[in-house]
Amino acid sequence: MEQTLLAAALVVVAAAGVAAAVQLARQRRLTAELRDQNAALAAGVELRDKELRHLADVRLPELMDSLHNPGMRVAGPLHDLTRKAPAFGQSLQTVMDLFAGSADRVRARADQSAKSTLRAMMRAVQSLANEQQLAISSMQERHDDPDVLDGLLRIDHMNAQLGRRAQATAVLCGSWPGQQRSASSMTDVVRGATSRIRDYLRINLEGPVNVAITSRAVEPVVLTLAELLDNAARHSRPDTAVEVNFRTAHNGVAITIDDAGVAMDAEELQRAAELLSGETSVDVHRLGDPPRVGFAVAGVLAARYGFSVSVDSRSPYGGVRAVVFVPSSLLTEVPDGPRTRPAASGGAEGGQTAAAPDVPSTEHGLPKRSRVAVADRVPEPDEPDEPAPAAWAAPVRPARETAAGLGAWQRGTRSGRAGTPPAGTPVPPPSVEGKDLRP
Repeated sequence: MEQTLLAAALVVVAAAGVAAAVQLARQRRLTAELRDQNAALAAGVELRDKELRHLADVRLPELMDSLHNPGMRVAGPLHDLTRKAPAFGQSLQTVMDLFAGSADRVRARADQSAKSTLRAMMRAVQSLANEQQLAISSMQERHDDPDVLDGLLRIDHMNAQLGRRAQATAVLCGSWPGQQRSASSMTDVVRGATSRIRDYLRINLEGPVNVAITSRAVEPVVLTLAELLDNAARHSRPDTAVEVNFRTAHNGVAITIDDAGVAMDAEELQRAAELLSGETSVDVHRLGDPPRVGFAVAGVLAARYGFSVSVDSRSPYGGVRAVVFVPSSLLTEVPDGPRTRPAASGGAEGGQTAAAPDVPSTEHGLPKRSRVAVADRVPEPDEPDEPAPAAWAAPVRPARETAAGLGAWQRGTRSGRAGTPPAGTPVPPPSVEGKDLRP
């Protein structure tokens, strides 16, 4: 009996030991699983923390910068989230997309607001420049003193530059050029553009072409050429000339501008091509300090009116060659009766005055004033007998001599307007700087 009880007790003890061993093994397994889960959770939390810090410190700032620099690369996540945390990776991408969309909308609203403000301001500046031009023209009609006219010509030229800058800024902000002209020859268009830049004396125009630009495209082409000529003059040495030539093609005419300045590198050429294409919206906040609006304005006008502008070829003088191609649809015949301008008269050999065949006369033989465009009132360099080398600027007539000629022209105009003199009364010819020019 006792042996039976002892055996039963041993069986119970053995069963309890086995159960305890099984329970201990199970506990150890669960502990190991929990430890692995805790390690995985800790690793996941650490991964998320690193990705969130990377998102805030690197990815979002780069994404913001990429909105202003389309070619900029934005960094990706630090880990392969598609394998380790696909749901978390999708959430991060959603944040990136929302941020990009919101930032792009804010940038677009800011750009539109800036353009609206600038457009309104430039309209006011243009209005004042036009009023000032009328005042200058009125003073030119009243005064014939060479010194006074010399000063008025300088003010006229500065006002033309001011008007061009305001006009270019307004166009860049969505406005129209604001001036309507009649069809003009290619030569007049280039001269009009030349007179709106500071270094107009350095522009050397070669070989005219017997074709004109239609009325609607004259002002856009003038403004585009003015911006390109200004760029060419500013980025080349002051003792070099900027060459302008015409090239006739089967479907239009190309106006080439060659300077002897610094060439553009590959990145600058790519940026210039984007601006000149006119296909992308121009962000006024990305034009630099001071703003560089030349290529941007040329691209906007080219896209609107149907001509093209390129700067992707090298000038034969080592600088940049800009080409404005005007298609046949924007060309017409040269208008009859070329536009006239007062020629600066002065003493010639033998005491004779220089002839001015382009200036119309009154019935008494005196010169008659004809109102010309603002761009034509700035004294331009005389055309040399031979083309000037690219490294030298064309010779120019002194400003005082030009002003003296205009003064004589003004006095003759007023004499002609005074009325018909009595029969037998001789009509005195104009004089230059107080010298009688009678034969």
